[in-house]
Amino acid sequence: MPGDPAKITPQHARRVREAGFTGASVTLAQPDQVSDQALRNAKAILDGAGLRVAQCNANYPGLVTVDGAIRAEGVRLAQAACRAAGKLNAVYQLIRPGSLNPTGHWRPHRDNHTAETQARLVDSLRQVCDVAEGEGVTIGLECHVISPLDSPRRVLDVIAAVGSKALRYNADAVNFVGSFPEAYDTPRVLESIFSTLGAHVVSAHVKDVCLGDRLVVHLDECVPGDGIFDLDTFMRLYEQHNPDGYALIEHLPDEKIPAAKAHLDTVLKRAGIPWIMD
Repeated sequence: MPGDPAKITPQHARRVREAGFTGASVTLAQPDQVSDQALRNAKAILDGAGLRVAQCNANYPGLVTVDGAIRAEGVRLAQAACRAAGKLNAVYQLIRPGSLNPTGHWRPHRDNHTAETQARLVDSLRQVCDVAEGEGVTIGLECHVISPLDSPRRVLDVIAAVGSKALRYNADAVNFVGSFPEAYDTPRVLESIFSTLGAHVVSAHVKDVCLGDRLVVHLDECVPGDGIFDLDTFMRLYEQHNPDGYALIEHLPDEKIPAAKAHLDTVLKRAGIPWIMD
């Protein structure tokens, strides 16, 4: 899908549906600039192909920065994204916390994990959730071990502190693999995630993890089926906690998506879990 909803065409939608998917992720590169008409047109195109907007993903500054003006702009654009997600009838709006590292949202910083950073995140999320609730939109938190949302326990604490019915967790389980021992024992990681956050899961991101065979610690994402992540356990637990939810394949070039989808089909068939295709 293109990064601008106004550029989504029937050809895009048809290609996604013919690949065996019933939902798509829509990117809001400029969430405060997309027009209502563009959103209506995009929704009509996707509806016509039998596709739901399974996820909205937007660009905005981090929600934890110490610069008040930048954080306020991040909140404003995240709120604009929620309004757009409501017009698209999206299953949820993906929200990431950002990082104190100025080079990117998914870059490490030692202060990402402090109580002060968590307090700023809670304040930002409360403001975003106020708009999400008014628009009838669900927020799915995107988390990672290098981010302020670095563990299932931390995510649960933030959800409780924000106190909004709109706030949920997007189960991107690979993002909680932060060491070789965890990579070698992903069922343990998954049990921790779902025992802590199972009641809050809104969606799933499907990918795999490979260990880089070089000095010294490298944990890389890879095509589902090419790594060592226990996708059988992941999908079994996801089915238990969110049986009607979407599972989104992410971070792959178009040519690798069919293989990822085929492997996921095999995983579900082995587990006796049917896709919901209507």
